[in-house]
Amino acid sequence: MPRHSDMNQFSRIPTRLSRGAAAALLLIGMAATLLTLFAPGARTARAGIDRCGAPPELTALAAPLPLTSERLAEGKALTIVALGSSSTYGTGSSSPDKSYPSRLAALLQARFPGAAIRVLNRGVGGELGDATAARIDRDVLPERPDLVIWQFGTNDVLHDADPAAAMETVRAGIERLQTAGVDVILMDLQYAPRVLAHPSYRDMERDLWAVAHAADVPVFHRFAVMRHWAEDGYMTLPVMLAADHLHMTDASYDCLARQLNASILRDARPG
Repeated sequence: MPRHSDMNQFSRIPTRLSRGAAAALLLIGMAATLLTLFAPGARTARAGIDRCGAPPELTALAAPLPLTSERLAEGKALTIVALGSSSTYGTGSSSPDKSYPSRLAALLQARFPGAAIRVLNRGVGGELGDATAARIDRDVLPERPDLVIWQFGTNDVLHDADPAAAMETVRAGIERLQTAGVDVILMDLQYAPRVLAHPSYRDMERDLWAVAHAADVPVFHRFAVMRHWAEDGYMTLPVMLAADHLHMTDASYDCLARQLNASILRDARPG
């Protein structure tokens, strides 16, 4: 489960403070954190390392992908649908072929040149989770996918959406996909200052993991992986994030695709 320690200092505000004073301290602390993260030279990437690297405990898929593994192992055609909002669509990238679904398709095709592999981008910018889930029957299932990578939660956090309603949306969407016989990977939030400014991101991270675990669906912990890149010197935030301090860039979309590719292939047994 992803770590949740980056803002723990704010959770220890003494209870005797008024709500207004506590909120002011929280905002001051957040502002100081964001200025530090984006200050020139504050985070320097470590030389001589793979900037896409991440420890296995952050990238391992905790539940199997039986259909995907079977099709890759037997060299059969594979269809993946990437479902989500702007960070699936590729907002922040320089061109559509730099989005993570496009990069993932290229990586899988290079690994399995004899198989017909499709990774279809079904990202719509700005959507909350319920709007994305409503597109499953229209935009996903008609493609007869073997695997759906469902990116969920960032916009719900940014709009302070009801977390209980969001989890019902996830549960119902996963059930719909599993009933159709589709493998599912749930992808969580991106690590970004605009997300960290909403303390409910912690609840979203925890609840997504719990729902996925109950449904025996793996989570790709994007939040933890991106935080690792930033905090451990693999990639500076100005390289990892666009100027809006939210969306990803060519570099981080590529790294995301590489880590997803590696996670998927750990289960595959190529023929």
